[in-house]
Amino acid sequence: MISFLFKGLLRDRTRSLFPLLTVLSGVVLTVFLHAWLNGSISSLIQSTAHFSTGHVRVMTRAYAKESGQIPNDLALLGIDTLMAELKAEYPDLLWTPRIKFGGLLDIPDAKGETRAQTPVSGLGVDLLAPESPEWRVLNIRQAIVKGRVPSHHAEVLIGEDLAEKLRVQPGDTATLISSTMYGSMSVANFVIAGTVRFGIVAMDKSTVIADLSDVQQALDMQRGAGEIFGFFADDLYHEERGDAVTLDFNRRHAFSPKDTLAGDASFSPVMGTLRTESGLADYLDYVGVFSGVIIGVFVAAMSIVLWNAGLTGSLRRYGEIGIRLAVGEDKTHIYVSLLAESLMIGFIGSVLGTLVGLAVAYYGQVKGFDIGSVLKESTMMIPSLIRARITPTTFVIGFLPGLLATFLGTAISGIGIYRRQTSQLFKELES
Repeated sequence: MISFLFKGLLRDRTRSLFPLLTVLSGVVLTVFLHAWLNGSISSLIQSTAHFSTGHVRVMTRAYAKESGQIPNDLALLGIDTLMAELKAEYPDLLWTPRIKFGGLLDIPDAKGETRAQTPVSGLGVDLLAPESPEWRVLNIRQAIVKGRVPSHHAEVLIGEDLAEKLRVQPGDTATLISSTMYGSMSVANFVIAGTVRFGIVAMDKSTVIADLSDVQQALDMQRGAGEIFGFFADDLYHEERGDAVTLDFNRRHAFSPKDTLAGDASFSPVMGTLRTESGLADYLDYVGVFSGVIIGVFVAAMSIVLWNAGLTGSLRRYGEIGIRLAVGEDKTHIYVSLLAESLMIGFIGSVLGTLVGLAVAYYGQVKGFDIGSVLKESTMMIPSLIRARITPTTFVIGFLPGLLATFLGTAISGIGIYRRQTSQLFKELES
């Protein structure tokens, strides 16, 4: 019977072409949007982890409460001991200390007077150690636009957009005016080793990156750091593992009321995960719901279209169905055969739509889509180049709306078969 129905669909394209095109277009959109959404979320999570929170992050309890203000006066001190503990207890993560700071970057002229000046956001990371995880995490070598990576103390990298704004080149001198962790003014001279472009507007237009030891000296934070970031070795955020590490660390460093009276618990270390520290928890939950909404909308829209197509087809095939009933074919058998036809169309359309959707998504994964024009004033860690991301789910997600919509459309329109009256068949056939 399947072979018979399939031949019928091939020979009578009016029964299959429009439903097939409807299914194909819906599946293409479903597959592409799923890949696009995956890529957008992956890019956001990755950039947030690399530049803002890590996969897990260690701070003092006081710093954690005001982390958005970068309170370096509440920073971790004696980080050597804490780093050794983290590496020993959680060796499957890469650990690196960082200092975030703000200030003014002053560019002197030939006479040493101010030629240009602008507020900047700074990042102190381990740049001079060859085995530093920062080289891979921040992808610094690939981000270099002009100049070179720092190889000596008192050398910095600045964002390419910032360099263009200040009209500076590698080799020029820049003065950082900031404040120490104790509140006094800090003035430090640096040489611009190179410029970088991370593809994140907020970073490229205002960031200064210096070696951690230079920032510690400039801000009077010897053996100190604002945060210690932990990254999984595969550079992917594993929520369950991150939660387990965080729970274990916080249990080890928990303060009882007795301890709190004896010492200041505000400066004890506490760990948080990317999900809780980035403020993305609600957003990620929303995206999960949104994925289901996208599929539901396409299923509903395609079902309505195919329902109307089925009604039109039933009118066109009115005589055919009447003959089949007249020769004794059961109504249920006819109804089931129509459902089987719809599933065939849905399967073929889903296969073709998935292939086309994957091709478009692959292009988006390799080339990406530049959204920098809408992020010019953005302060979020969103890459200006968004790439689609194909996952195993992308290969099968199109079959859900493709098969379900055709089935529902035919199931609703086909109910009319049961309304046919056998007593009217000969009168219909005579006319």
